[in-house]
This record gives sequence, structure tokens and C-alpha cells, in this order.
Amino acid sequence: MNRSIHINLYYSAKMLTPMTTSSDQDSAQDTPLSIALAREEYCARLMYRMSDENDSRDDDDEGDLGDGVITQTDVKPKRPQLYKVLMLNDDYTPMEFVVHVLQRFFRMTVEEATQVMLHVHQKGVGVCGIFPFDVAETKVNQVMDLAKKHQHPLQCTLEKE
Repeated sequence: MNRSIHINLYYSAKMLTPMTTSSDQDSAQDTPLSIALAREEYCARLMYRMSDENDSRDDDDEGDLGDGVITQTDVKPKRPQLYKVLMLNDDYTPMEFVVHVLQRFFRMTVEEATQVMLHVHQKGVGVCGIFPFDVAETKVNQVMDLAKKHQHPLQCTLEKE
């Protein structure tokens, strides 16, 4: 036996309430889409009714925002604070190791890594990349761990951009 649910809207002077009835008849109104549309209509009428009830009350609370209408505000996410990952020069870490680190952790080509390595060697410090805090911190830790593993005194830090 195929039982279908019909949503009827019952409007009384005091409130708007849904009533469900079941029947054994198949009809075009029994589709999930028609039931969903009936529910939407019910909600819209209920919201309108709530708004009417609030308007008919005493107008003592003119500035009150609670009129029964739900609004959604658009929240724009903030861009994360960016941090520079800096590599510091030392006289003991081989240049080839620095190039390898830049290629491995900062996805640089051989030419880019060589340029950064030479900049660090000549100026004492160089920027390896600019990232959100979590990513920058992870990259600094990866560089420091690899340098420690290979017994090199290579130092890497981060600072706000």
C-alpha cells in the first residue's frame, strides 16, 4: 500500500500550523519537490505572520531588531598575516646543501636557488619565500631539522612581512 503525505497549511486567527494527513491515493502533488515547496511556503507564511504579530504590538520598542525576520550577512574572510622565511649566512654550511634545501622545501629551480644562495652568501640574509604563519613555521622547522640531521649550522627564521 502506497502511503503519501500531504502537507496542508492551516491558518487560524492566532497562528499558522502545519497539519499532515496521509492518503492512499497517488497524485502529482506527492513528489518530494511539491512537499519541499509546501514546506517553504509554510515557513514564509509563518515568518510573515510573526512579522505581523510584532507590528501589531505596542510600538514602545521602535529600535528593537527582533521582528521575526532572519537575515544573513556576508562575512568576508580576512587574508592571513604573511611571514617571510629568512635564511641566514654562515661560514660552514656548503653552498650545495643550501641550494638543495631551497629546491626541496621552497620548490625553486636550480637557477632560482643558486641566486638566493648567492644573495644570502653576499648579504648575510635572504628571503626564501613569503607564506602564512603555519606554512612559514613548518618550512623553518623542516630546514632546521634537515640541517641538524646533516650536522650543518644553517639557520632559518621567520618575520612578519
